[in-house]
Order: sequence, then structure tokens, then C-alpha cells
Amino acid sequence: MDKFRMMFQFLQSNQESFMNGICGIMALASAQLYSAFEFSCPCIPEYNYAYGIGLLVIPPIWFFLLGFVLNNNVSMLAEEWKRPTGKRVKDPTILRYMFVSITQRSLIAPMVWISVTLMDGKSFLCAFSVNLDIRQFGNSTLIEGMTEVEIVKMLAKIPCKNIFDQPEVISREAASRYIKCISQAFGWVFLLLMTLAAFMIRAIRPCFTQAAFLKTKYWSHYVDIERKLFDETCKEHAKTFAKVCIQQYFESISGDMRSFHKHRSSKDDSDDDDDDKKKSDEDKLLGIRDQDDMNKVLWNWHTCKPPLALRKEQPDGESHEGLIPNGDVHGVSGGPNGYTNHHAPDLPKREWAVYYSKV
Repeated sequence: MDKFRMMFQFLQSNQESFMNGICGIMALASAQLYSAFEFSCPCIPEYNYAYGIGLLVIPPIWFFLLGFVLNNNVSMLAEEWKRPTGKRVKDPTILRYMFVSITQRSLIAPMVWISVTLMDGKSFLCAFSVNLDIRQFGNSTLIEGMTEVEIVKMLAKIPCKNIFDQPEVISREAASRYIKCISQAFGWVFLLLMTLAAFMIRAIRPCFTQAAFLKTKYWSHYVDIERKLFDETCKEHAKTFAKVCIQQYFESISGDMRSFHKHRSSKDDSDDDDDDKKKSDEDKLLGIRDQDDMNKVLWNWHTCKPPLALRKEQPDGESHEGLIPNGDVHGVSGGPNGYTNHHAPDLPKREWAVYYSKV
């Protein structure tokens, strides 16, 4: 059990590895689902094509949408796309990079399903058996005496071995092998094209736009990590807020909750421990102790996120932005020393004491 817990914690901490694992599981599930699926072609001219193409297209669409549903970055992408601009400008390249990354992972399972389906050939045989040239595999003398409707009905029964009742007119085995060979050829071409496209995306794109690619990748990771840290901070604040609220409730009811701690060694030690706990709880609350204030904080985070420009504080607690606003390297008024009207500000003067020795 501990090994599974460690594995889950590792995958949860590494979002990319977790999503790659999900995509791999979905790909294996698609192949296993197809092998366990009982293929039953209707063998009716009006339904063969719809059933065969539907089996080839609809499950990949379902797997593709399921990949989006299981990807945690979809909600983050939608939130980043729909949020107000506020103090932080939205970068379309980051949104495009996140969408492409999600789409690439979601396409793995559909590609596996289409490849397995084409390699098996049953769906292709069911869909296109009616379009087969019967003169290549049938008895021409018997075919000439059949109507067009009878020929179509006979061709539609080729995928169904149990109900095919005219082996003397056409060789069912030869026709099935011919269509399955075409299906497998399309399967290998599909795999080749998908592999080539993946190579082009993974290898060639970073070579031409390496700087832009690194910048986009960095900020996409930043958005993901920022959201996780914000959720963890909110969770920690909610836990502390609930703890303090419950403690205050019991203190107001009982009047003195410290009576429960009589078993401790001394009263002073318990007081010190309580003070330390209260201080730690105050630090976790970050000065937000009201429901309306917390609602304002959450609303402002969504509507007006802080700009991505950290302030570097001076040793005395003052920021550089107060000395050099708007990028003016000469100071507030353009003076050479950065002081207003070429005068130094009223800074606290240091007193010096000088002692002279007569020795």
C-alpha cells in the first residue's frame, strides 16, 4: 500500500508524467476494448457503410473528448482564456501552447483505436464490401443473370460468414482478403503519417523558434504551478480559519478552554505553547479574518491578478520603485543623483564621536 501511495504522490507532483501515464493507460484501454468488442456487421446494404465508418470514427472521438476531460489543464486553460485582463496581460502564445499540448496527449488513444481497427480490417470490410468489383472474384456467367439489387445484397453479406449463401457466385474468402489488405495498407500509411507529424512537431519546431518556445514553455509551467500554490494556500488558510473559528466558539461557550490542559507539567509552559500556536495561526491567516475580506481576495484574484514583476526591497524596507519611477534612470526629477531638485532628502544623520589620545 505504501508503494502505491508513493507512486501516486510522485505522479501528482509531476503533472507531465501523470498526464503521460493517463494517456498511455487510455491507449492500452482502447486496444483492449477493441479486442473485447464483438464486431457484428448488419450485412444490410443500407446499414453496412454507416456501421463500419461509425465504428471507425465515433470511438476515437469519444476517446479524444475523454482525454480532454481527464486532463486537469483544461480548466486552467479555460480560466486563463476567460479571465479579465486586469493588471496581467494574457499571452495568446501560452494559451496556444497549452491547447496544443493537451490536444497532443488526447490524440494518442484515438490514434491507437484507428490503427488497430484498420489493421484488423473488419470495419473496413463491412463498410466497403458493397463497392467491390464483383467481376474480379465472381463467376461471370452467373453474375450476368442477376439483377443489380441482388448483386448489392450478395456483396453486403460478404462480412457475415454465417449468412453468406452464394459461394458458387463469388469467392467470399478472396474478396474478404482483398478488402482487408487494403485496410491494412491504409493502417500502415496512417501510422506513418502520424509518426512523421509527431516527429515534425517534436523535433523541427524547437529548432526554428527555440527562444520563443522556451519562453512559452516557461510561462505555461508558471501558470500551472501558480494555480497549484494558490489552491494550497487557500486550503491552508481555510483550515486555519476553521480551526480558529472553532476555538473561539468553544472559548465563548465554556469561558475557559485551558481547563482541559491540567495534565501538563506547568501552567507557564501551557501558556507559552498556546501563545506560540496562536502566533502560528495568525501567520497562516495572513491578516484575513473576515468572510467578506476573503471573498474580496478571491474575487480580485480572478478579476485582477497581480502583474508578473516582483519588487526588490531595500535593506531599510523601501522599494526601488520609489527612487526610479517610470524607468527614469536619473531619478524623480531627472537629477544626476536621483534626488528631487538636486537636493538630498532629509535622511537621518549619524552622530560620530571622536576621541583624541595624548599618548
